[in-house]
Amino acid sequence: MKAKKTVRHLRLTKAAGAVLALALAGCVHVPADTSAATAPDFARAQHEAALKLARDAWPAQQWWKEYGDAQLDDLVARALTNSPSIAVAQARVATARAALRAEEAAGGAQVGLNAGLNRQRYSATGLFPEPIGGNWFNDSTVQVKASYDFDWWGRHRALVAAALGETSARQAEAAQAAQTLSAAVAQSYFRLQMLWARERNVAAQQAVQRDVLSGRQQRLKQGLVNIDTVQGAEQDLASLNQQAQYFATQAAREREALRALIGADSDGLPGLSFRPPQEVQAALPARLGIELLARRPDLQAARWRVEAALGRTRAAEAAFYPDLNLMAAAGLNSVSLSRLLQYGSRTMLAGAALNLPIFDAGRLEAGLGEARAQRDELLADYNQSVLVAVRDVAEEAATLAGIAQQRRAYQEAVDKAASLEANARVRLKAGLAESAAVLQAQLATLRLRDAGLQLRDAELQSQVALVKALGGGYRAAPIQTAANNQQDNHAIAK
Repeated sequence: MKAKKTVRHLRLTKAAGAVLALALAGCVHVPADTSAATAPDFARAQHEAALKLARDAWPAQQWWKEYGDAQLDDLVARALTNSPSIAVAQARVATARAALRAEEAAGGAQVGLNAGLNRQRYSATGLFPEPIGGNWFNDSTVQVKASYDFDWWGRHRALVAAALGETSARQAEAAQAAQTLSAAVAQSYFRLQMLWARERNVAAQQAVQRDVLSGRQQRLKQGLVNIDTVQGAEQDLASLNQQAQYFATQAAREREALRALIGADSDGLPGLSFRPPQEVQAALPARLGIELLARRPDLQAARWRVEAALGRTRAAEAAFYPDLNLMAAAGLNSVSLSRLLQYGSRTMLAGAALNLPIFDAGRLEAGLGEARAQRDELLADYNQSVLVAVRDVAEEAATLAGIAQQRRAYQEAVDKAASLEANARVRLKAGLAESAAVLQAQLATLRLRDAGLQLRDAELQSQVALVKALGGGYRAAPIQTAANNQQDNHAIAK
């Protein structure tokens, strides 16, 4: 019977508390949100329609495998496994997850067990007279306490949402770190291969130039040319020697940069060899728009940071409302340890705690203003990130389109140089020209080849940059992305 009365009393207390909280909430004044911040318009996030490449596609998740180079595949795999930047990103994800678990555990029901045993001598001239005063007594307590935070206004839920947004942002940043690293490895590897290719091309020019020098020295002995002609050939050879040393130095530097990217030791690249990169057609989606959000991990990170800021803003608004919590405790208490377990030693407690801010010198308004300002700052950063993402895509696509035109013009020049060299060989065979004419034609062809290698290097760098600008194969869950957009647009519309 007593238990039923206790339950009925708790129900009445809860109902009365709820009514009181609602009544007090009607008197709460939350400052109006005057922010003019808006979500980005992804319908306008688009490159020029005239900007097109060979293929209409988004990058594959392991886009570097399209080049068919086992060395590159191994380097990227090692980088994603050993790089300190990936370890840092993963550690930040773990920290965010721990903070989320802590925030989730901070609300709802709490149950605890308290036990204590004290022995105290009471003063004979103090508050308590004999037989308490002047004697020693034990104070034994065993108590189970339970409390429940009803989170009437959603403050705790908002803080959990903020922690979840921060965790998701860290996860997206980890994906961004992986994509940035794989792109950096590919660009460094291609740059090294092109330096080796240019070094080989200079070696071929050196061989031809030595033949030119030998021919002029022979002609000098025969009195057919003067010393200036020989010295000119020697100067050209010295210039080629300098170029060879330059390319060797740059290749050594790039090799060390590549070794650092994959986190290898001093012997980490023993079997790396020259392999000209295969031709791969660059791809550009016909439309970007909202799909760019799902494809760019940095945009997802910025988007989740906005979600976290919205959660903190809602929590700051909820702090203006009264907070009502219930608490109950039951246990045993006795001044004698031998009597602790007796029926008469039982204690019970039930109560409610109401917290209503009345005057706080503007702290709540300042906190809310700060939360809203941070939200607007992150939203502006999000909008800027979208514009930067579209710009990156457009710039790299325009660069590749221009390189494609340059390569067509280059191929015409190569064909003409090859024709001139072939004509010189025909005249030499017919006795109508000297070998020097053929050697000069060969040198012209090799110099032109170096220009082609530079163009190819620029193309490879821009291809990788475009892949990175398009998200590097990252793909957020479609349901998650759609839910994010709906929540954000609704919150901003308010």
